[in-house]
Amino acid sequence: MRYLILAGLLAVAPFTWALDQVGTQRLTDVQQRWAQIQYTLPKAQRADALEKLAADSGAFVRQYPSSPEALIWDGIVNSSWAGATGGLGALGKVKAARASLEKAIAMDPAALQGSAYTSLGALYDQVPGWPIGFGDSDKAEAMLRKALALNPEGIDSNYFWADHLVREGHYAQAREALLKARQAPARPGRELADQGRRQEIDALLKSIQDKQD
Repeated sequence: MRYLILAGLLAVAPFTWALDQVGTQRLTDVQQRWAQIQYTLPKAQRADALEKLAADSGAFVRQYPSSPEALIWDGIVNSSWAGATGGLGALGKVKAARASLEKAIAMDPAALQGSAYTSLGALYDQVPGWPIGFGDSDKAEAMLRKALALNPEGIDSNYFWADHLVREGHYAQAREALLKARQAPARPGRELADQGRRQEIDALLKSIQDKQD
């Protein structure tokens, strides 16, 4: 009976390995390189840089296949690469990003404070809908609400929730979420990412103000 219970638990909650010291350093490296590319490189140089980073994030997943953190960042890098590439060539990359994020959620929905839900929600918001892509506003909202439930004070969870609200025309609520995002606690080791995200927050706040004027 105890064996059957254990087997049932494993069926609904796949076993995941915590990252070792090498894996943790590799995660930090991917995060910091992503921020450097996203927030310091000229737009024309980002696609090539993200292609190289996507190769490394894919290797990271192969080295740590049971790590939701590795999968989350593989999804983030591929979605950013798709955004930098644009056009029909981006569709394969966003599908790869979605697959990585869905695998991470299946392993541990709360990994990195629900970052897989945040990134997947943003994908559903930003990718074109059928018949071109899989974009879906309702699915985006569901994912982003789950992200907020796991990380209600987070800078990314609140920023992407605000972005969704702007797309839906709910400007007052979006402004509240952006102000909350701007007050989010700093993330150790993610200073450049926080700085870049706050610039995006300010830009979206200005966009809301322009729409309401």
